[in-house]
Amino acid sequence: MPDSAFLALFVVGLLGGTHCVGMCGGIVGALSMGAPARWSMLFAYNAGRIISYATAGAVAGALGAASLGLEGQVPVRLILYFLANLMLIALGLYLLGVTRALAFTERAGQHLWRRLQPLTKRFLPARSFAQAFPLGLLWGWLPCGLVYSALASSLTAGSAGRGALLMLAFGLGTLPNLLLAGILFARLNEFVRRPAVRMVSGLLVLGFGFYGLFGLMRLLGWI
Repeated sequence: MPDSAFLALFVVGLLGGTHCVGMCGGIVGALSMGAPARWSMLFAYNAGRIISYATAGAVAGALGAASLGLEGQVPVRLILYFLANLMLIALGLYLLGVTRALAFTERAGQHLWRRLQPLTKRFLPARSFAQAFPLGLLWGWLPCGLVYSALASSLTAGSAGRGALLMLAFGLGTLPNLLLAGILFARLNEFVRRPAVRMVSGLLVLGFGFYGLFGLMRLLGWI
């Protein structure tokens, strides 16, 4: 996975932030309502969420790296790289407004979430740092096409550490929208929904995906 993927996933997280608020905005709103320690709670929630993303990225990166030790590792590596770039293209299409481009990934995560979701009731309503942080850890596994598509890129990271860093870059991209939800979200929402912004961001991520596929075809001698 080239280093440009870090920038691509950060952009996806930043410009796909309205999707994140749609999925998690209710929790963020509950954490930010009226409590004197609301900022510490918001940071705790988001820290937990991003740690879960990084953990998932580390697992995906480790699995991808382990697969390279299998017999015939070059075909495996090429397949993973091909799939990761296809997911970048799907993310670019999502940013361009093709909203169903990521729906299949959300269906894939429903089974895991059905097991984790009951645990969130132990921490709701969140009134302290000690409740917000584990709630964030759990909510990081909410079925989200944006997250799961970013996670697919971690399969080609080459190691658990790089996989974690890729998802950390994505998580940091989502941070402004979720951290400022209910405070400056109206302005951020207006900005990221501008057609020009979504067009530029979508084309940028599409470019990363097509560039990766172009490199793969050149490696295979197809062009």
